[in-house]
Amino acid sequence: MKQSPLHERHLARNAKMADFGGWLMPIEYPGAGVLAEHAAVRERVGLFDVSHLGKASVIGQGALDFLNLMLTNDLTKISDGAAQYSMLCNSGGGVIDDLIVYRNSDADFFIVPNASNTSAVVEDLQANAPAGITVKNLHNEYGVIALQGPLAAKVLAHFGLQIEIDYMAFTNVSIANCDVIVCRTGYTGEYGFEVLPKWSQALTVWDALVEQVEANDGLVCGLGARDTLRTEMGYPLHGHELSLEISPVMASASWAVGWNKPQFQGREVLQGQKENGVTRRLVALISRDRGIPRPDMQVLNNGVEVGIVTSGTFSPSLKVGIALALVDSEFKTGQQLTIDVRGRTSNVEIVKLPLMPSHVR
Repeated sequence: MKQSPLHERHLARNAKMADFGGWLMPIEYPGAGVLAEHAAVRERVGLFDVSHLGKASVIGQGALDFLNLMLTNDLTKISDGAAQYSMLCNSGGGVIDDLIVYRNSDADFFIVPNASNTSAVVEDLQANAPAGITVKNLHNEYGVIALQGPLAAKVLAHFGLQIEIDYMAFTNVSIANCDVIVCRTGYTGEYGFEVLPKWSQALTVWDALVEQVEANDGLVCGLGARDTLRTEMGYPLHGHELSLEISPVMASASWAVGWNKPQFQGREVLQGQKENGVTRRLVALISRDRGIPRPDMQVLNNGVEVGIVTSGTFSPSLKVGIALALVDSEFKTGQQLTIDVRGRTSNVEIVKLPLMPSHVR
């Protein structure tokens, strides 16, 4: 199993470790746990190691046009120094992966896919890249450290960094005498940054950030809290809300599709789904009793299966069970359904996302 460049720090803290896309990563840390780590991010600041995320580059004249033919979103809508959420679909409209694209110039792009899908993304782009465009897998060349929460900017200010960039933008700065990319992105719904040091300098940057996070009553956080935070916001996770079988239209992610583009991989199928509708779509559910939804549980209407839970957990913020689920498209916000929780019926209601206010901007 692959290891983060910060692996030894997690072991030193006796973190509970688990497999994430083939990487051994921390779920939670002793003495705090998921609930406390979650609260730290919502209320103060938290620090995550997400170095398992992929990294790749697409460089060469014509890179902008090439990526625009491959990815769902419209890269012409962002300028140099900006980032964009997008998806790489196959010809059938299935999602190979969702990712963030960073635009250095119209001939230089940096991509962050999910850990387990990085090779598939790189291979698909390489197979379709025209002459003069180089696609490289940089998975082990950068670490990724997520600094998230209301006090994130204060932490960076300690290093003399007054980073006043827009959401979904990035810049190159120095932390602890290490050159890093700092992105105004994240996966928690809170104001924050993602810091990308070189792999060999990740420990130095991590240690410096940990010191300041803890000085601000923040916590080092595991991926368990990252999952509860993103579920409250309704952010999709590939393999759950998006997959080769779950298209952007089904996942209620049509906002990340550049419908005005004349061509992109999977466009014909997705356009048909948009115009004709889909059998099931992604919704948010909130428990109206003490039931806790979990992935793959059946969603029922009068005892008849009408959907499946894709992500489910206990919401530390709302103190109730929440879920994302694919349900038959006829069911709308406000309708009551049930979930089969290991043979016991639990009442849920379809509600609007996000379940918590967004503070990313």
